[in-house]
Amino acid sequence: MSHLYEAFVDIREYLESSTNTPRMYSERYEIDALSRIAADRAALLMAETSHPKASEYDVRVTRILH
Repeated sequence: MSHLYEAFVDIREYLESSTNTPRMYSERYEIDALSRIAADRAALLMAETSHPKASEYDVRVTRILH
């Protein structure tokens, strides 16, 4: 039985290679998955697809919505 999970992904992205100042932000996703682990992997995949130049991703699955 699948559930709807809420996941947040913290993203760190360096815009230029010459600067050490990263751009940091969070994205929120609602993911339909069979488990929390599957939701975690799906959120990471969505973040990597949306932000391919990011250097770090930190996924947090926070709760079940349904």
